[in-house]
Amino acid sequence: MLEFIYPDATLIAGVDEVGRGPLCGDVVTAAVILDPNKPIKGLTDSKKLTEKKREHLFDIIKQEALAWCIARASVDEIDKLNILHATMLAMQRAVSGLPIKPNFVLVDGNRCPDFGIQAQAVIKGDLLVAEISAASILAKVTRDREMVELDKLYPQYGLAKHKGYPTKAHLAAIEQHGVNHLYRKSFAPVKRLT
Repeated sequence: MLEFIYPDATLIAGVDEVGRGPLCGDVVTAAVILDPNKPIKGLTDSKKLTEKKREHLFDIIKQEALAWCIARASVDEIDKLNILHATMLAMQRAVSGLPIKPNFVLVDGNRCPDFGIQAQAVIKGDLLVAEISAASILAKVTRDREMVELDKLYPQYGLAKHKGYPTKAHLAAIEQHGVNHLYRKSFAPVKRLT
């Protein structure tokens, strides 16, 4: 794992999001400040881990990190602002919700919102930066669990399987059962079916 070293940055928050691509549900973000004295083994991009491994690390991160916060932007906010701006808003909420204020923020991807703190976007950050990996795991496990819960309420859409992503089965289910309040009406595949 590539370590970023910043002069004077003692409290680095890693930020990542999950759920930009799905047709329904909130976009979920997390911010994590790890404890340098308690390194967590096995951190990597959440998509590269098995569900069991992610669930295991989820609890460890919450116990061992100096600070963490999970935040979101709602379906309404996504439709109002667009997915990019809603994601940036959710990232700002995650960082401002941290119980300890970081002095540097690293964000997965190629852009970051204004946190009022020095920040840098890191392409493939969830693979390269432990703090971002930890954030990606918290965000992914949180969103996946929500999709499983929503699946119990709306089993006709198969959310537990595809987590809201536009799979063939999901699109067929929307066509058959229609669009409810969970869906992002501004997304083209949903818009076409409303």
